[in-house]
Amino acid sequence: MEHVGFAQHDHHSCIESALNAAQAFCEQQKLQLTPIRKRVLEILLERHRAMGAYDILEVLRDEGFGSQPPVAYRALDFLVQHGFAHKIERLNAFTACMHPGEQHMPAFLICRDCDKVVETHMEAAKNLLGKAVREVEFEVEQAVVEVIGLCPKCKSQA
Repeated sequence: MEHVGFAQHDHHSCIESALNAAQAFCEQQKLQLTPIRKRVLEILLERHRAMGAYDILEVLRDEGFGSQPPVAYRALDFLVQHGFAHKIERLNAFTACMHPGEQHMPAFLICRDCDKVVETHMEAAKNLLGKAVREVEFEVEQAVVEVIGLCPKCKSQA
């Protein structure tokens, strides 16, 4: 077991199931999970943290995939568009989706000290937001919540 987010989990199983979900989704939707797209997803899954495009590009360059920024950005755009990754606006970084293939509204818990990011469901906020948008007859297509605070490790060190 390894630590991910603020808890422990089976890291290898996590990576394998996310890659399998991405592959199955792409086959079903007749999308191309190219080697570069797959590798970028693997990088995000292996690191289990938010990474900037240039951090990802550095790994790709070291592995011989190329060193031009569009290489990473195109792969990240594909992964975000199809729900395999999320962009964390506060950090200008990307993280693998922990619920690939599921319809969900993610909320991100971001530690202000170590920048660790954990994805969680936004059910409580969704219910409150749902009531507010129903009152004005607005249809939500996408919502992302980023919550800043201290993770358990940084809180105990403070």
